Amino acid sequence: MTTPRDLLIAAMEMAPGRPVEQGDLSLALAGAEVIDLLGAQVIGLDGDNIVPSHRPAPPDGLLGEAAASLVREPPYESVGDWLWRRGRGLSAAYLAVLEAEGQFTRQGRHGMPFRTRRTVLTDSPDRRRAAERWTSDEPVLVALAEAVGIRDRQTGESPGVDDDVVVTVLAAVSDALMELEAVRQRRAIEGAAFDNIWRGG
Repeated sequence: MTTPRDLLIAAMEMAPGRPVEQGDLSLALAGAEVIDLLGAQVIGLDGDNIVPSHRPAPPDGLLGEAAASLVREPPYESVGDWLWRRGRGLSAAYLAVLEAEGQFTRQGRHGMPFRTRRTVLTDSPDRRRAAERWTSDEPVLVALAEAVGIRDRQTGESPGVDDDVVVTVLAAVSDALMELEAVRQRRAIEGAAFDNIWRGG
């Protein structure tokens, strides 16, 4: 089981009433990949730059794909740049893998569009491990869940992340999410102004 998978399962099951923007979730999943690759010593950080090692990638297919796409020559890629490059469409990729593995099914009335059917997670070891990590307030999963809004931010009650390298990654995720929200707001304002021009005409 991996942190990106745990985060996706948490978003699907532990917080179904808090739908997450796919762009936000994709950025957080890319950050979770960095954290898992750090934990497996596949990469290290030099400041906020991702420096690959010669260790093999974890057996998870998408983490292996992530490791294979690392920039391996100086100047290395920053965590922030990685989030934007790797994060593009990443939530859909993880969802497709979980569905192919039979980790969830889609339920709904016959004739409903496929994407609008309700997703129901199957009872599996992956689901149970993700739930255990969620209920135990595992710091990294909690931090990522708070960042994308599927869990309320705690006021010092849950244990914090004490690894400075992981904190650097989490800070980059937070910065990317704020940047994405700023882009959304700017587009909304521009769209409203465009509508007003048409109405005025």
